[in-house]
This record gives sequence, C-alpha cells and structure tokens, in this order.
Amino acid sequence: MANPPISLRQFSPKCDVQGQKLAVCRIIAGVINEKDIPVGVWKLALAGAAAIWGGSFVVIKGALDVLPPCWLMFVRFFFAALIVGALFWKRVRPHMDASHLRAGAVLGLLSGTAFVVQNIGLTDTTPGRNAFLTATYCVMVPFVNWLVARKRPGATNLVAAALGILGVGLLSLGDDLSVGLGWGDLLTLVSAVLFAFHIVAVARFSASGHDVMAMTVVQLAVSSAVSLVAAVLVDGAVDFAVFLNPSLWGALFYLVILSSAVCMVVQNLGQAHVPPAPASLILSLESVFAVIASVVFYGEVVTARLACGFACIFVAVVVSEVGAPALAWLRSRLSGGDAIEDTVAIAEEADA
Repeated sequence: MANPPISLRQFSPKCDVQGQKLAVCRIIAGVINEKDIPVGVWKLALAGAAAIWGGSFVVIKGALDVLPPCWLMFVRFFFAALIVGALFWKRVRPHMDASHLRAGAVLGLLSGTAFVVQNIGLTDTTPGRNAFLTATYCVMVPFVNWLVARKRPGATNLVAAALGILGVGLLSLGDDLSVGLGWGDLLTLVSAVLFAFHIVAVARFSASGHDVMAMTVVQLAVSSAVSLVAAVLVDGAVDFAVFLNPSLWGALFYLVILSSAVCMVVQNLGQAHVPPAPASLILSLESVFAVIASVVFYGEVVTARLACGFACIFVAVVVSEVGAPALAWLRSRLSGGDAIEDTVAIAEEADA
C-alpha cells in the first residue's frame, strides 16, 4: 500500500519547492519516499558511496595490520546487518518471504565471497592497484549479462575489454619490464568477476519486483556468514585482545557505518533507480578516489607506467558504460533529426 501524501509544510515552510529541492527537504524532514527522489539525486548518492569506498581501501590496508582479512570482513558485515536490519525492520519484515531470502542469499554469497577474496588480495598489493583491478568488473558486466541474460555485448564492450586487458598488462609489468601479476593482484581480478555477477544479480532481482532493502539486509547477514566461515578456515582463531586497539575502532566505524551500513543501502537503492550502465560508471569512480587516498594517506608512488595502466582501465570503464549511447548520438547528428527517436531507443536499450 502506498504511503499517504504528506505536506512538508508541517516540517518546514522552506520545503515548498519542486524537483530535487523537494526530494532533499523530504530526506531532511525524515520522510523518505524513494520513488519521489529524482534520478539525479540517486546518481549523486552513488557518487558519494564511490568516494567513501575509495577511501576504504586505505582504511582496510591499515586495519589488516591488526586484524586478519576474513575476520575483518565478518565484523564489518555482522554489525552492518544488525544496524541496517534494526533501522529498516518495519519495512523489510513484510517482505521476508522465501523469494526475498533466496535473492538476498545469492547476493550475499556473491558479495561476501568477493569482499573476502578482494581483501585477502589487498594484503599482497597496494590500495591503488587493488582498486583499479577491482574496477575491471565494470568492463566484465556486459559479458556476464550475456552469460546470464543472453544479451550479446556490443562493439564498444569489445573495445573496452581490449583496453582493460591493456591496462592490466601495464600493471603487470615490473620495473625491468618482466611480466607477472602478484597473487594479490590475481585474487583482486577474481573478486572483480564476482562483483560483476553481483551487479547483474542486483539489477535482475530489483527488476523482478523484489524489495531492495529486504534483499540488502539478507545480503549483509549472508555476507557475514560467508566471512565467518572463511575466517575459521583461512585465518584461524583470532586474539580478541586486538579489539582493544584504538586504531581498529576507528577503522571499524568507517567500514561498518559508512562503507557497509550506509553505502550498501545507497548502492542497492540507487541501482534500483539508476540503469546498470550509468550506475556501474558512477561506482567505478571508487578507483579514482582510492588512488587519490592511497597517494595522500598511504604514500603510494604512481609511476608513469602505472598511471598509464590506471588510465587504460578507467577509459575502458567509460567506453563500456557510455560508448553505445555516445555512438548512437553521433550517428543521429550525422544523419539528421529524423534519426533522433531511433537514437533515444538505442541509448535506452544500451542502458538497460
């Protein structure tokens, strides 16, 4: 049942506005109706999530000096599941049926495994390399969607794949031009594949009418369970005295509250309102923010070769996500105004 209309004047006289200002006022007033929020606001929210996630690479790298990777992910997702579940319980409770549990479990298995593998890989690579290798999931999404939905990638996706491979190749070159990726880099690429499957799964489940918040709560809970199993099998017993370390509490606040409880809710809600292609493109900015944070706070040195590799991967992501609509627009400009309607249809199909 839809929520009854609410006059925002009862909260603030300044809320008598239209469009995005109205959406912002509703959020401030505590009246969150996601259907009334413009797509532009969701895109800004996704960009904010990308910035927070970009910073998390440096935060996690520091936390791994205190707590093993799988235990760190368990703590992160366990408390995030409790927080999100408690805050949105009234909304998610009516949707906790078998269908939502299955959907959330699939997302949790993909997300939990991806994060565990990614963070194990981070122990043997730098935050910047980890971030940009992870960003290759955007290039993989069209091919995963081909496998799942039988929708063939376009020519621009093939160009993006070639650029992505070139970028990974540049990252794999040593100072003596010898070729080889460290095991941390290889694990990061494996996690990118899992993230690509997760992106496609979120879009498909959301399109089929599943409640996003219910799936998110189940996803976080299952991700914590996956991390716990991995922690027991891979990391072994943990000394609980490490939780007395003050620096760890700061990292856990960032990872639990910001990176998980806030960003994962924003991601899943945003992807329900923003088409997969632009959503993936916006979220890929995470890698840019990660390198900036790594240079400023971790002291990572970005050589010309690494910069070229990063640039190739980022351009590959851009080509993969906006290449088809851009080509359609260009064709319309060349062929005249009669092709505009066909161009819009092609662009919308590319974003679907």
